[in-house]
Amino acid sequence: MARIKVIEPGEATGRLKEIYDDITARRGKLAEVHKIQSLRPESIVSHMDLYLEVMFSGSDLTRSEREMMAVVVSVSNGCDYCRLHHAEALNHYWKDDGRISLFTADFTSAGLSENEMLLCRFAGELTLRPESFHKDSMIEDLRNAGLTDNAILDATLVVSYFNFVNRIVLAMGVECDPEELRGYNF
Repeated sequence: MARIKVIEPGEATGRLKEIYDDITARRGKLAEVHKIQSLRPESIVSHMDLYLEVMFSGSDLTRSEREMMAVVVSVSNGCDYCRLHHAEALNHYWKDDGRISLFTADFTSAGLSENEMLLCRFAGELTLRPESFHKDSMIEDLRNAGLTDNAILDATLVVSYFNFVNRIVLAMGVECDPEELRGYNF
């Protein structure tokens, strides 16, 4: 249950109603993570702009690689809301419920490629031990595996974004309604 007041779509007026309607039109539905920001409507717009840039813009990383990192960050932080949402998004690409279950339990058991494994390790390490990045070793591992500097930057942005969102969700008590998981436009 949300720990702060949330303005539901049926109660929204003015700019907030415009924002809710726009998100619903573009994404197919409105997520709880957006409604939790209803007291600051423009923060929803900025949040969506950042999300779309990090997760959907052109990148040397695939959409599934970005979703994998989102899941690793969310599992590492104990954020069930984002883990469930982004495991569902990842399964849009994998189409394999069993593999998704393996991945969310222990990504090393999900039959990942070498680059996917490196990206997931990077996501976990940057989430749990950001101070370890005073050394260049993880970045060099990614570069030596053939990832471009653009891909490394994009991986860092994905990890950073999901650490940001996980903290909003966890602090504000955002819960996942199972009905909310399906029906988004990818």
